[in-house]
Amino acid sequence: MSSPLTVQDVIVAPPEPGQVLDFDAIFGRSAPVEMEIGVGKGTFLLNRARNYPDRNFFGVEWANKFFLYAADRMARWGVTNVRLMRTDASHLMRHAIPPGSLSMLHIYHPDPWPKKRHHRRRLIQPPFIAAACDAMQIGARLAIQTDHAEYFEQIRAVLTAEPRLREIPFD
Repeated sequence: MSSPLTVQDVIVAPPEPGQVLDFDAIFGRSAPVEMEIGVGKGTFLLNRARNYPDRNFFGVEWANKFFLYAADRMARWGVTNVRLMRTDASHLMRHAIPPGSLSMLHIYHPDPWPKKRHHRRRLIQPPFIAAACDAMQIGARLAIQTDHAEYFEQIRAVLTAEPRLREIPFD
């Protein structure tokens, strides 16, 4: 009988400058990797990981309170195919996610930074999307959802301008 999963089993330290993540080493196995940016309390990631045990799930969260809650939640449920990292997702995507390593990227309700002077802080910007496309395998899916109308229009414009992406009708 294996020992119970601990929070430390779930948490991955941010990479050192210049270091690229090795998902096979992080998970201790080779499997398709889905990444969620902004895991919050981890509800989506927990359910997805439980439904797809043959995949690896890598979550990134910046807010320490939510990060720790999600890590504890994964450990309590004994979900062995999830790893979480507390770091800046944009920097991580641009500098440490290996090319062609992601089978799916989930971004649900990113902070809309509604004040015009804060728009530069928004996650969905051309450099981030270009890096995300580099990180995704051919045929990978990118799922983004927002309920902020103005940010939705910006997201649509950024995604439409990226030639490596094509819209798939929602079914």
